[in-house]
Amino acid sequence: MSTDEAQGGNPPARRRVVLTGISSRAWEHPADRGALVALRELRGFDDVLKSLHALWNERAWRLQFLGNAIRVDHRQYPRVHRLLAEAGASLDLAELPELYVQADRSINGMCIGMSKPFIVVNSGAVELLDDEELRCMLGHELGHLISGHSVYRTMVLILTDWAVRLAWLPVGSMVLRAIIAALMEWWRKAELSADRAGLLACQDPAASLRLAMKLAGGGDLSEVDTTAFLEQAAEFDRAGDLRDSLIKIRMVTARSHPMPVARAAEVRAWIDSGEYQRILAGDYPRRDGDGDASVSEEIKAAAASYRQAFNRSQDPLVSLLRKLGDGASDVGEWVGAGAGRMRGWMRGNGSDGSEGTDGSEGAGRGPAE
Repeated sequence: MSTDEAQGGNPPARRRVVLTGISSRAWEHPADRGALVALRELRGFDDVLKSLHALWNERAWRLQFLGNAIRVDHRQYPRVHRLLAEAGASLDLAELPELYVQADRSINGMCIGMSKPFIVVNSGAVELLDDEELRCMLGHELGHLISGHSVYRTMVLILTDWAVRLAWLPVGSMVLRAIIAALMEWWRKAELSADRAGLLACQDPAASLRLAMKLAGGGDLSEVDTTAFLEQAAEFDRAGDLRDSLIKIRMVTARSHPMPVARAAEVRAWIDSGEYQRILAGDYPRRDGDGDASVSEEIKAAAASYRQAFNRSQDPLVSLLRKLGDGASDVGEWVGAGAGRMRGWMRGNGSDGSEGTDGSEGAGRGPAE
């Protein structure tokens, strides 16, 4: 794609497909979906998290933005309000969440809250993103909301706080840090899920890639080329030696979000897989089938996803592990089965893991969450 195409602008309005009744399982990364399906099956688990979330005082959060940001509606930032409505319509969202614009020149946004999540975007995103890119970002945040990610991310916040408080206990701190590392890995996959939701909301692959490019380099793409950017992502994966591999592990494991170049590569790979076009053609799971989702099948899919990523990675350390033997690929299966182990542990500790939920409450499948 040429630089001019990458930079784009605001193309003429065009019809986007309304993905009627689409389930969040359609866009969730297998590793994210496996964990979510397992957690949604645990009756009462979300309620426990919501009770713990009171420590952060969700009312205070909302009041903070109500007092320090601008609430978007048809009178304030009408362009942003229109784009949110269009993104919600594409994802067949019946009720839109509150949306605020805060003064921050960086390109960023977030979906926060549990009992009633709301979205916050930075003024920099409003100023530096064109309509298609901003629609993609808003769809990304709606994807988080519909998947219920804000509910489960609370677990990361709580455990991180505990890790700080228990840092003087070497054993307890190490255990919590291991759990946090696993949850951060899940959150990075949740970000990839939301990127797919953003693409489905804007239905413009070029805009999705431009958004990743602007997250990496700022708002001016006049001297940036999409093909070169994707080549940069491939180089990040394969470049260097074992020392670089260890540096990348240290860099990535401390992050809640994948690197922008990696996110662009993942979106491109998802498009190339044909899944994006199949969804636009109407071939996707529906919400009314969420209650029938199989935990074991989703965990197998998560394990398969890790194995595929392991097998196709050009990272020097991964390449070495592949050469050492087939047993190395079992790492992916072990990681991918983590949601199943969590589910089993929680059942063994008294949680009710009975079947029968449709995800409409605990899964946060709508702004009422």
